Amino acid sequence: MDTNRLSKSLCAALNNQMTQEAHAAQIYLSYASWANSHGYDGIANFLFRHANEERNHMMKFLEYILERGATVKIDAIPGPGEAPSSVMDCFEKTFNQEVENTKSIYKIVKQSFDESDWATWNFLQWFVKEQTEEETLIMNMLDKLKIAGGEKASGESLYSIDRDLKSTPDSAQLAQEKTVEEP
Repeated sequence: MDTNRLSKSLCAALNNQMTQEAHAAQIYLSYASWANSHGYDGIANFLFRHANEERNHMMKFLEYILERGATVKIDAIPGPGEAPSSVMDCFEKTFNQEVENTKSIYKIVKQSFDESDWATWNFLQWFVKEQTEEETLIMNMLDKLKIAGGEKASGESLYSIDRDLKSTPDSAQLAQEKTVEEP
């Protein structure tokens, strides 16, 4: 008896996204290693934590595909690309990677809507919120780096940012969570 409840095209899209999440984890690992080798232990810690978070996203997709009775397809993960040239470059590349990941999630959300696959549409809503958090978190980091001088940030500024990232939360407060009492 066939228990698959995903269309062939939606299953392919979810498998592709699973691979993209694994690729994102590799990118974060690569950037974390770069940061660590340049003495930025706080930045490295932040990026290592996010590598693990991306791996958890990958596993969510894997489990969902299995729970819908479909077949998981494990593909090769592309290399992470060039190492960052600076802390600013590191976070700009990270932001661009997150934006691309968001676009990919949105395509699958639309596809699940168009196919009236409400279970998949509902499953993906967690990722929509998560990607908003990820983009906001990295945008906030880019803002801090810009205030510190961007590419020309002083060693003291970068040291301060690096130190702060050791204890920075791994999520950002989103606009939809704000209230008049707590803006």
